[in-house]
Amino acid sequence: MISYNPKDWITFIFRFHKADTFRQLIPMMIFIGTYSAGIAYLEIEYWNLPEDSHVKNISIMHGMLGFVISLLLVFRTNTAYDRWWEGRKIWGSLVNNSRNLAIKLAVILQEESDRAFFRKLIPSYASILSKHLKDEETSKQLFEDVVIEHHKHRPNQVAKILFHKINDLYNSKKITGDQLIILNNEIQSFTDICGACERIKNTPIPYSYSAFIKKFIFFYVMTLPFGYVFNLGYYVIPVVIFTFYVLASLELIAEEIEDPFGNDANDLPTKKIAENIKRHVEELL
Repeated sequence: MISYNPKDWITFIFRFHKADTFRQLIPMMIFIGTYSAGIAYLEIEYWNLPEDSHVKNISIMHGMLGFVISLLLVFRTNTAYDRWWEGRKIWGSLVNNSRNLAIKLAVILQEESDRAFFRKLIPSYASILSKHLKDEETSKQLFEDVVIEHHKHRPNQVAKILFHKINDLYNSKKITGDQLIILNNEIQSFTDICGACERIKNTPIPYSYSAFIKKFIFFYVMTLPFGYVFNLGYYVIPVVIFTFYVLASLELIAEEIEDPFGNDANDLPTKKIAENIKRHVEELL
């Protein structure tokens, strides 16, 4: 995730980072510019269309459809940002739940060996969940004799190990039944958080909706030169390129943030959050 000063306008305007949409759209912008130049040449130099040509009225269509495409893009970006923000809230809950579990265990547990077990395993859940959402491989050996199998759901395995240890503490009379219920609720929240993250990751924007917006942008931009050549002449080339850049950039931004658990520049820093959880839990236990 990119850290920045939101008040630094100059940096925003004149600096391009590696994830900037301008870099990604350069090939398509060159194609759009060449296409617009070709249409302008044909209409001005080759076809010699008169000023009263009906082709000039195509711009009326763009005025009517401009409002529609703006509504679609607003809905698209808002939906993507909602997914990004929900992911951030879910990981904020994981931070708080990890702290709460560590605080309660720090008070309840008396033996150092038990504390050491949870000191290592609680942060491991966040770390493995981060890798699980990114589809990264984790090492089979978690620590000491705790083994995580690759072909199974890894966060569930860690949650199972956690509850198994809690249940052993109850059977050995180190915690009471009431304490078991309290701790069970904290561990259950881990699985709820994992399920919420998987819901976001595994449920993309419907294909037909995403495909329609891309097609709409493409055909909208490709028809721009026909009508505006009469008013702008060859200046239609930079105008069409800029229009395409604005519309396509909004779609690219939405695509990037709709899956907040990936490796893109603007995705959530889940690895850093997991490291913070580790530091906090170690301080408490």
